[in-house]
Amino acid sequence: MHVVDAITNAREPLLSLEITPPPKGTSIDELYRTMDALMPFKPAFINVTYHQPQVVYEEKNNVIYRVPKRKKPGTVGICASIANRYSVETVPHFICGGFSKFETEDALIDLHYLGITNILALRGDPAAGNTQFIPERDGHRYASELVNQISRMNRGIYMEELEDAHPTNFCIGVAGYPEKHFESPNAEKDIQHLKHKVEQGAHYIITQMFFDFQYYKDFVERAREAGISVPIIPGVKPLSNLDQLASIPRNFHVTIPHHIVEAMEQARTSEEIRKAGIRKIADLCQKLIDYKVPGLHIYTMGRGTATRDLLKILYG
Repeated sequence: MHVVDAITNAREPLLSLEITPPPKGTSIDELYRTMDALMPFKPAFINVTYHQPQVVYEEKNNVIYRVPKRKKPGTVGICASIANRYSVETVPHFICGGFSKFETEDALIDLHYLGITNILALRGDPAAGNTQFIPERDGHRYASELVNQISRMNRGIYMEELEDAHPTNFCIGVAGYPEKHFESPNAEKDIQHLKHKVEQGAHYIITQMFFDFQYYKDFVERAREAGISVPIIPGVKPLSNLDQLASIPRNFHVTIPHHIVEAMEQARTSEEIRKAGIRKIADLCQKLIDYKVPGLHIYTMGRGTATRDLLKILYG
């Protein structure tokens, strides 16, 4: 089922979870253990992240070769495995980095053949070692361009002219940033970019993580005023240790409100810190549910134990 159809038919906010493929050379069993603990909460969708490869140059026999190396491969395989093992819809992340337009088309055709009909279309982060995003030769520079290509394939339009081409059937999600994308000069420009992605064919939006309900509410209001009418699903991340209070703002360019920081810092033990952080995020989630959001998207990362504890508070 498409994400937007599930939202339309749901009587309460849907739950979606975001997981990361295990590092290369490790077992998928750890991921399964995480999923086994979370599936009782009946997530409607499981998102699986994708990261572009790091490119290194190696010399062999006096010839320098360009070698892409990926730390966490397997996004498509994990989506297929989870869908088969748990009978749940999966949403692979699909990025611009590392793909030409022709490679993008081939990868999308593979997803289509696998019966995967939901995609989260992202530009992606710069490759490791780069401060700016650099597209592949004949690749996409912006997520809106990727959305356009997927949307065209949904209409049976491919890179080469084909007779009686069969259209794909992808539901396309994109990212939104309640505190604006860190590369955008201001919030107004950021909303313009988001609207352009929707105009190119995006069906729904998942937000970057945020930690204050007002950030989401203001973001939705700005989006609606700009004419964006698609569902906007809030993304939240459980907090469970003090290190996150520094690492999350640094890595994701978001703000953690003082009342959350204070509650966690005043706790005396690691378990009390954990409980304080998860309780604060549960309060945020409840405000979102009361606001009648279309769903909750939980960034699980790690082993998912903090997510499990959060969901126990919300759903018992």
